[in-house]
Formats: sequence, structure tokens, C-alpha cells
Amino acid sequence: MELKEKVEKLLQEAFDENNSLFLIDLMVTPDNQIRVVIDGDKGVSVEDCINVSRKVEHNLDREEEDFSLEVTSAGVSEPLLLPRQFKKNVGRKLQVKTENEQFEGNLIDATETNFKLRWKAREPKPVGKGKVTVEKEAVLEYSAVVEAKVMITF
Repeated sequence: MELKEKVEKLLQEAFDENNSLFLIDLMVTPDNQIRVVIDGDKGVSVEDCINVSRKVEHNLDREEEDFSLEVTSAGVSEPLLLPRQFKKNVGRKLQVKTENEQFEGNLIDATETNFKLRWKAREPKPVGKGKVTVEKEAVLEYSAVVEAKVMITF
């Protein structure tokens, strides 16, 4: 079995033990540097990273293959990639880029295929001078998203 396959199997076991965690990315370089990026429905603690790291490290034989292992959580500045990440961020403000448009709005719903943003915009009044604030919504398919990031507000 190839090293990447072994790691995938061990990661699945770790996620079965703690089903609030899930895999974002797994990279194995030709010189056996393993980089695992995880996320969790309730966030990821240092303890979670340690447990996943131990699950992988203690079940691989360094005598068979030398390797280095890094387990990290998806950073706050990392883009959202999976529907599960969108679901855990419902209620937060997102910045979303598609091929032709850019949106900033509150994530109000997320399903397996799409998500809904809501925001306020200033538009010209239908009659007369001036502007009026209107509430807008957009339902976007994940496949149309080039990049989606949570906006951090203080």
C-alpha cells in the first residue's frame, strides 16, 4: 500500500473516533513529507491536531519509510472549500468571488449544493432623487465560486 493510502486510511479512523473533524487537504511529497489540514464543525483545538497526528504517526513504521508529519487546522484566512465548512459558518460574513462577480454578505443558509448570502445595498430611488437601502440575497452554487473567505470583524 502506498504511503498516501495508508495515511488516508489512518485519517479516516481518526475522523471516525471524532466525527466533528474532517479533512480539508492531504499532501504527501515524493520525499515523504506529509501535510494534513483539518477542520471541525466546532473548530479545531491543539489537542485535536495532536490526536490526529498521533493516530497517523503511531501507526506508520519509520523503519519501513522515513517521513515527516505536519497536522494543522484550516487557518482563519484560508478560503472555504467544502459544503461542511460553509454550514459551520452560517451567520458569519463572507467575501465571495465568482467568475464575474464579487459579493460580501451574511451567510444565512448552506446546503450540499449551494449557499445563500444576504446583504444591504444602497440603490437609487425608483422615483425622485436620492438613494434607498434595500436588502438583497443571492443563492450561489459551490461550483461557481472561485474563492470564499470568512471576513473577520472586530
